[in-house]
Amino acid sequence: MRILGIDPGSQRTGIGIVELQANGQSRFVHCETIVLLGKGEFPQRLALLCNELDRIITQWEPVSVAIETVFLNKSVSSALKLGHARGAAMATVVRRELPLSEYAPRLVKQSLVGKGSADKDQVAHMVRLLLGLTNEKIQADAADALAIALTHAHMQHTHLSTGVSYTNWRRGKQ
Repeated sequence: MRILGIDPGSQRTGIGIVELQANGQSRFVHCETIVLLGKGEFPQRLALLCNELDRIITQWEPVSVAIETVFLNKSVSSALKLGHARGAAMATVVRRELPLSEYAPRLVKQSLVGKGSADKDQVAHMVRLLLGLTNEKIQADAADALAIALTHAHMQHTHLSTGVSYTNWRRGKQ
C-alpha cells in the first residue's frame, strides 16, 4: 500500500511517500518539497500546488493520502493562507478520488517520537531511523510529510490487523 503524506504550507509543502508492507514495516519511496514562495501571487501559488500534487499522484500512484490538520498560528493571515493551501491540497486529492485521512501534529509526534511536544529535529531523526535513511539529510517539510505518511501507515496496519479504524478508536468505538 503506497501512502502519500502531505505537510501543507503556503510557502513550502512537504511531500513524503512510503509503502506499507504486509509485515507492517514501512519502506521509503520518495520525498520532496514543493517550493511555492516567490512563484507569483498567492492564487498562482495555489495553482502550482495543485499542479504539482497532480504530477506527484500520477507519477507515484499512491492508494491513500494523509494530511496534517491545521494548528493554531500566531498570525491570522498566516493561518488563513495555510488553510487555503491545505484546502487546495485536499481538493486535489479528493478530485483524484483517493481516500484522505487527517492527523493532528501532536498525534504525529506522539506516534513517531513518543511525545506530542517533540521538536522538528526529533521527528526528522525518527523518520530517518524508521526508514533506514540514517545518512540522509531530508528537508524539514519533507521529513514532516514522511512522518504523516508513517503515522497513517501505522494506523492502517493496526486497522488491518485488528479491524478497528483510527476514527473509531479515537471516538472510543469498536
